[in-house]
Amino acid sequence: MSTKVTINRLATGVPGLDEVLGGGLPEFSFNLIAGPPGCGKTTLAHQMMFALATPERPALFFTVLGEPPLKMLRYQQQFDFFDSEAINQSIRYVNLADDTLAGDLDEVLRRIVSEVEAHSPALVFVDSFRSVVLASQTQDNPNNNLPQFVQQLGMLMTTWQATTFLIGEYFTETDTNPIFTVADGLIWLRQSVQRNSMVRKMEIMKMRGQPTLPGLHTFRIAASGIKVFAPAPFNPSETSMEFPIKRLAMGVPQLDDMLGGGLPRGYSLLVAGPSGSGKSILAASFLAEGARNGETGVIAVFEQRPNHSQNATLTHLIQCGKVGLVDSRAPDLSIDEIVHLLLGEIARLKATRVVIDSLSGFELALAPTFREDFRESLSRMVTALTSAGVTVLLTSELEDRYTDLRFSPYGTAFLTDAIIVQRYIEVQSRLLRIMAVVKVRASAHSDELRLYRIDDNGLQIGEMLPDQEGLLGGRPTLRRSGHGAG
Repeated sequence: MSTKVTINRLATGVPGLDEVLGGGLPEFSFNLIAGPPGCGKTTLAHQMMFALATPERPALFFTVLGEPPLKMLRYQQQFDFFDSEAINQSIRYVNLADDTLAGDLDEVLRRIVSEVEAHSPALVFVDSFRSVVLASQTQDNPNNNLPQFVQQLGMLMTTWQATTFLIGEYFTETDTNPIFTVADGLIWLRQSVQRNSMVRKMEIMKMRGQPTLPGLHTFRIAASGIKVFAPAPFNPSETSMEFPIKRLAMGVPQLDDMLGGGLPRGYSLLVAGPSGSGKSILAASFLAEGARNGETGVIAVFEQRPNHSQNATLTHLIQCGKVGLVDSRAPDLSIDEIVHLLLGEIARLKATRVVIDSLSGFELALAPTFREDFRESLSRMVTALTSAGVTVLLTSELEDRYTDLRFSPYGTAFLTDAIIVQRYIEVQSRLLRIMAVVKVRASAHSDELRLYRIDDNGLQIGEMLPDQEGLLGGRPTLRRSGHGAG
């Protein structure tokens, strides 16, 4: 009976990367970090190295570029993870440029072996391994055997119990290269430019011995280093809905009545209506009502910031820490990054109410490459937030049409548990606003069209829309107002 070997997993120090790897980096593994120039390979390697290296577990970083290590360090020290005290203590740089230019793989291997035997590192980095390969191929040296070199290097590093990283500029994973076969782990970085946005993505194409998260995962390079936006874990509540249903007040008492006593806790609510119909005002009332009841909230704004006079209450709640603000203006946002920002604020404030204002602005905030799958993005976001146990209110901009009743231009009304529709109507040369509760899942609710107005105190819901004949003297002149935004 064989004994199962437990592989120790190393924490990489890169936010989100351990989740994508399936729990961390396997110790003593032989890895390749690949991708085109400028995608972040060297930065990723340094961030992991500074997180993992200690005087007891030192790191060797072999540079094989035509520039000295000092020049590379000049740029890497701009990142927050850089620790100058670690240089020559737990981290040592070795320049292999001269050996590489000679084009003899055997000599390169002997130099690496000599340095490893002298310093007994726990971590070994070779940047750029691609340079070693290209230099050997330009020489008329029949003794150069790349597959043998790669196999020997991998075997030696494993024997020395070192976790190894080869960094190389590879443009496609279909390249025929023995390193792809020998490597235990293959981390592929990609980047693309669309309009004024740079989108970087990472794929764990291979990691022996553990289940990794499949697919492409966006990441960002900032002053703190690289941050990977792994898909948010979905942890739906295993308990069935409690009866009677626990409900939240919306901040508009008449609307609570229309909803059947308030919005059920943990639901997602879509508030749809044309421009100026009061969607953002209702969203602010929802958060303010939560604050009055001792609840904290989070709002993600993708249009105007809450600093205008009509949002004075919301601005005060943000300033006093009762509502967290997610207001990223980066032109290359991804859905996973936005979800991470939201979940971070939810965890920080222990928030129970979340507002997304609005879906139209949210779509424009995404990098162009992510807009193609906007419905899928919305589904993932709503699922992630409701799985976190919060109640979500989303606003959606609609063109005001009476004969074409739609709740979202994205066909996403099915994603939410409840829907409120706001509309304009023109009656006797006056522009009026009406509101209706279209659905509240698993709950009775009003089917009335209610008139409402907006004043200094917010939304004021009035009586039910009177019968057309009684109101208009027998002439049903309900028609499109001509107001509204797309």
